[in-house]
Amino acid sequence: MHGGIVFLRTAQFESVTSFYTDQIGMTVWLEQPDITILQHGNLLVGFHRQPTPDLDGILTFFYERKEEVDAIYARLEDIATTPPRENETYRIYNFFAVDPEGRKLEFQCFLHPIPQLTD
Repeated sequence: MHGGIVFLRTAQFESVTSFYTDQIGMTVWLEQPDITILQHGNLLVGFHRQPTPDLDGILTFFYERKEEVDAIYARLEDIATTPPRENETYRIYNFFAVDPEGRKLEFQCFLHPIPQLTD
């Protein structure tokens, strides 16, 4: 088993892919006609140029430490919809933001041990 890719339609292909690479720090994993697949750790997200974007759901990026969440918040504070805070229910430290098309984003770290990711 190798993994999977979440594909999302985007009407703002260039600005959305630039946002995720320049602001979030994702890297280009693969490019195809009208599709760019980006990587963040084990997360693969493909953006497909289409007239109507997919805006449902939440893309969650997780980090190992609270300081990393605070660092990304400092870069994205202008698009954040909440400040970073601890969520006792889920034992996470997180904040929410939106991308250029209005997709919901979450940035978090777990405040408890989590299983190791496998290949």
